[in-house]
Amino acid sequence: MTKPAHELDSPPWRRVDGTIMATARAIRKVYDLALSDLGLSLPEASLLAFIADTEPQTQTQLATRLGNGKAALGARIDRLEQMDAIQRRPDDSDRRVWLVHLTERGREVVNAVNEIDRHVREQLRKGIGRTEREQLARTLTRLQQNVDVMWKSAATASSRRTND
Repeated sequence: MTKPAHELDSPPWRRVDGTIMATARAIRKVYDLALSDLGLSLPEASLLAFIADTEPQTQTQLATRLGNGKAALGARIDRLEQMDAIQRRPDDSDRRVWLVHLTERGREVVNAVNEIDRHVREQLRKGIGRTEREQLARTLTRLQQNVDVMWKSAATASSRRTND
């Protein structure tokens, strides 16, 4: 079998976008494995770290800021609450509203998550210099912007079809 002259002529699994998706899946698996000793998945660890870096927020605010569905985020919050890593408490200014707070146990878990993250990133970056990472970050940011435009366009088109 001859190799195509250009990667754009390659089958989907050999194109850059295929490589990005495969790499993202592999990185996710590495993080999930590294976090498994803490009993966490990457989305759960990310949620904990986000809560640690911000003021207490409602579940709806967290879902919006993290780009998660309310149901999926609710399940994560339930699980983290069972682990005593977070706690829902009524908002002092509006007792109908519940805010998600990090517990002392949650702070300990976040410290362990940060150490795991540091180690994984160190391993992922081996042989890749800062300039290369900066260029990659710019390229991936542009790619994400393109995806966002495509997503909004598709959602608008879907909404039009539903309303017709």
